[in-house]
Amino acid sequence: MAEETVKIPQATSKRLPLYYRFLQNFANSGKKRVSSSELSEAMKIDAATIRRDFSHFGALGRKGYGYDVDYLVSFFRKTLDQDEATDVALIGVGSLGHAFMKYNFHKNHNTRIVIAFDPKAPREGKVISDIPVYHPDMIEEKLTELGIDLVILTVPSRAAQQLTDRLAAVGVKGILNFTTIRLTVPPSIRVHTIDLSVELQSLIYFIKNDVKDSHL
Repeated sequence: MAEETVKIPQATSKRLPLYYRFLQNFANSGKKRVSSSELSEAMKIDAATIRRDFSHFGALGRKGYGYDVDYLVSFFRKTLDQDEATDVALIGVGSLGHAFMKYNFHKNHNTRIVIAFDPKAPREGKVISDIPVYHPDMIEEKLTELGIDLVILTVPSRAAQQLTDRLAAVGVKGILNFTTIRLTVPPSIRVHTIDLSVELQSLIYFIKNDVKDSHL
């Protein structure tokens, strides 16, 4: 009987890049082994949560020893496909888009924005922050030419769904959505929406409720 694939909880999956980043920091500092308590202190995540997350992947550590840092770095690199470079397209070169282009994932050399699109750019393209920027008319041609599966969307909300439909038509697999609308996509596309205003309102709510609870 074929081995059943273990389904990793979404909350755990979202923490994997954080584990990889902090473990890289430990490795770069020359640390050879680390305990869940040390990871907890560095990451501000409960040690029990870390042990539970790691348990989904089998025996990653040994009782009384902890975790081998180099092994975990290698394990999470493979788990996150960090050995394979990921090219990303950006649609919308406003203030947020410019910030992404300037940053361009410098701390992660395996992920990079290689092309961008903006209505103010000419069809023949121009270069901003060493990245070619084209008019949106060129989206289908350029994404197909470069074989790009992942797109960051930082456009006005009114244009988001129409652009998403075009991305679906050329086989894009993932969209990081910074618009304020919930995109409708086929099952073949995964969308992660980051609404900064909602995140801020949520933070304000928790702060106020924390303050209120402290006086009870």
